[in-house]
Amino acid sequence: MGLIGVHVSIAGGIYNAVSEGLRTGCEAIQIFTANQRTWDVKTPPAADVKKFIEDFKNSGLKKVVAHDSYLINLASTDSAKLAQSRNAFYEEMERVQVLKLDGLVFHPGSYRGGTLEQGLDTVAESMNLALSRMKKFGSKLLLEITAGTGNTIGGNFEEIAYILKKVKDKDKTGVCFDTAHAFGAGYDLKNEYEKIFKRFDSIIGLERLLCFHANDSMVPLGSKKDRHQHLGQGEIGIEFFRKLINDKRFKDTPVIMETPDEDDMDIKNIKLMKSLRRK
Repeated sequence: MGLIGVHVSIAGGIYNAVSEGLRTGCEAIQIFTANQRTWDVKTPPAADVKKFIEDFKNSGLKKVVAHDSYLINLASTDSAKLAQSRNAFYEEMERVQVLKLDGLVFHPGSYRGGTLEQGLDTVAESMNLALSRMKKFGSKLLLEITAGTGNTIGGNFEEIAYILKKVKDKDKTGVCFDTAHAFGAGYDLKNEYEKIFKRFDSIIGLERLLCFHANDSMVPLGSKKDRHQHLGQGEIGIEFFRKLINDKRFKDTPVIMETPDEDDMDIKNIKLMKSLRRK
């Protein structure tokens, strides 16, 4: 069964993510390693890193993944923005490495101004450059499935598979399956649970599915929109999440919720997800 958790804040020091994870009842957590809304970021102080690692080791939490900055676009058609994104992505990898995290989740990006194939190739090239630059990267780069809005890449399994096929260090890559994104992209999670994961397995391989973002959806199937909702309050419905959290194929896989930021809802969503587990 999956490891239930939420995205937690690093406000006041990155080590605070551990106590916040415990406060909310997490088994795994997701964090930003720095301010995700600015290019001018710094690696956490050595003392903070040491405390984070020690606190996590003693916490009982099982896994930690990071999400990269929203500013990064590894598919950009603008050479200056692409270079800036690639450098920022490498710095994300450095922080993931020093913090000893289990994965770095990232959106493939947007190919606005170019073609889809160019965008896919650029993402793969960006990943190859980063991994060749950091040859001893001890974590995983996790491509996140998107809702397929506009020129964004990753709105179907085939696009993710195309990128992964072109990345040389395949053992350092994987996929983050965002349920709200997949539903928005047109995958009927509500009614076709097994069919969809069989399709994922045939195109990408279930062994590459290393993280879930478990979000209900505010918007209808195939809307191509990305609007997260609390568990059981959206278009996907609670039964999908019951099946997911009891699926033995995803044992020890982080199942991270990124639902609307409202008072105590992280705690309520975690309690609800745990209640879905078969005794």
